[in-house]
Amino acid sequence: MKGYPGKMLKQVQKVQAEMAKLQEELVRRTVEATAGGGAVRVVANGQQMLVAVEIQPEVLEMGDVEMLQDLILAAANEALRKSQEMVASEMKKLAGGLPLPGF
Repeated sequence: MKGYPGKMLKQVQKVQAEMAKLQEELVRRTVEATAGGGAVRVVANGQQMLVAVEIQPEVLEMGDVEMLQDLILAAANEALRKSQEMVASEMKKLAGGLPLPGF
């Protein structure tokens, strides 16, 4: 067991550095989701922030505000869900064999 605490500490420090780098990268990584057969498209980054919303002009011409609101909500929620999945997957890769809760 000699040297185990030091080895573990180095491994934790390495993972912390990689997590910091990943956090910077997640700002630039995006996922997207659509609703209404592509009528609404929402893009979110890895920090669960919406970065783009696109609405097809045909949807606006229909004049159904409630439907448009529902499509935006559906696409936004799906984009955020995908973003959370992406982050969880990347964090799990980093945590590897470390005994971190939730990974």
